[in-house]
Parts: sequence; C-alpha cells; structure tokens
Amino acid sequence: MKRWSLAAGLGAVALLCLVALGAGALSPYAPDRQSMSGTLLPPSGLHLFGTDEFGRDLLSRVFFGARLTMLASSLAVLLAVVVGGTVGLTAGYFGGIYDTVTGRITDTLFAFPVVLLGIAIVSMLGPGESSVVIAIALASLPNFARVSRSAILREREMEYVVAAHSVGASTPYIIFRTLLPNLIGPLMVLVSLGFAYAVLYEASLSFLGLGAQPPTPEWGVMLSSARDYIFQAPWYAFFPGISIFALVFALNLVGDGLRDLLDPHRHNR
Repeated sequence: MKRWSLAAGLGAVALLCLVALGAGALSPYAPDRQSMSGTLLPPSGLHLFGTDEFGRDLLSRVFFGARLTMLASSLAVLLAVVVGGTVGLTAGYFGGIYDTVTGRITDTLFAFPVVLLGIAIVSMLGPGESSVVIAIALASLPNFARVSRSAILREREMEYVVAAHSVGASTPYIIFRTLLPNLIGPLMVLVSLGFAYAVLYEASLSFLGLGAQPPTPEWGVMLSSARDYIFQAPWYAFFPGISIFALVFALNLVGDGLRDLLDPHRHNR
C-alpha cells in the first residue's frame, strides 16, 4: 500500500512537472490573451476550464501558473536545504557556542509565521516572487537545520567517524563525505513535505498580494481574482484551487512513502 502511494505520488508530481515545463506547447491559448466578448464563460470545448473576467483561457493560465508556483517553491526549498542543512550539520558537529547561537537563531525564526516574514520582506524588497522565495526559505530553514543537527549528533560518535578521525581525515572531509551521506534519507523526506508546504505558502502569499501580481498567471493570484465571482463563475476558483490541492496531496504521498521506505523500523511496524 505504501509503495503504491509512493508510486502514485511520484507519478502525479511527474505529470504536473511535465505540464509546467511544457506549458507553452500544451496551452491552447496565450495566458494573457483577452477576449472581452467571452468573459466568464463556463467550461466548454473551446475553453476546457472556462474563462476569467477578461476572457482569458483558464486552462492556459493554470498550466502557466503551475510553472511559476513550482519554480518559486523549488527555489525556496533548495535555498532552505542548502543553508539550513549546512547550518545544522556544522552545528551538530562542532557544538559549543556556535551550536548555541545557531540554535537560538532557528528558534527565533520558528516563532515567526511565514505570512509575517512575507510582510516584513515585502516591506523591504517590495512585492514579487523573489520576496516570496526568501520568506518561504527563511520559514523552512529551521526545519532542515534541526533535522540535520539531530542526525549529526547521533552519528558523530559512531565508530566510522572515530576511524576517520584516527586516520587524519580533514574536518570538511568528515562532514561532507562521511556524515552528509547519512542525512540524505531524512532530508529527502523533509524536502518532499517542505515542497508541499512551500506550494501552500507561495499561493497564500500571492493570494494576499505579497507575491506575484496581476495579471501574472499564478494560482494564488487567480484565486484572489476569483473571489468576486465565486457564485457567478465557480469554475474560476475551482480549477486553480484543485490544482494546488492535487500538487500538495501528491507531494504528501511522496513524503509519506519515502518515510516508510527509508525507515525500516517504521516499515516493520
């Protein structure tokens, strides 16, 4: 059952990635093409997802929105993994005052919701996807730092690490060539789950006007614009909303499947 859910999640994520990468070829219309004679049309053969208040094809905008949402979320998670993983790995290995200081910093970041971080960053940098990426990365960084640190604290006293010390291996070699491979499993699980949260955060911040701005084809922006037409044109909000749900659900399937696959004790239970 768990292997099936992992396969289903990977398949769904792969399909959505293909849609995002091939949005230009798959979209029947340009995402910004307007037709004031065809506004708020329901789903039909000409417009499978219907149209918005400017007559733009929603299928095309959902496809291009997938590209923007997945790109911003991927960059945010990548930044959080690199910075947070490195901080946690080195803090767990060296300990001392460095570990204490980095621990206090991550605790402070934990105290701020991503929306507050987004507002603070937007006030300095202005609204846009770059501000959203930085806000999501800062909000996600403590999770990767803590997982990395706890794993290193368990591993640094193991015999293979002591043996590496005894043969004169350098500190960078021990950290990045000996200890880091043991973090791959936990980080893979956290990346998939962190990606799911990043998608939600990205759409939420754009919905609030902190990220992508209209008329950019982005799922959160589309949901924000659809609020005024929720009863008149329910398909307007439905399709970007179900796209967010599908991607987040698929990523959670991947995360749960990887966790069971990479944790033999959990698998045996």
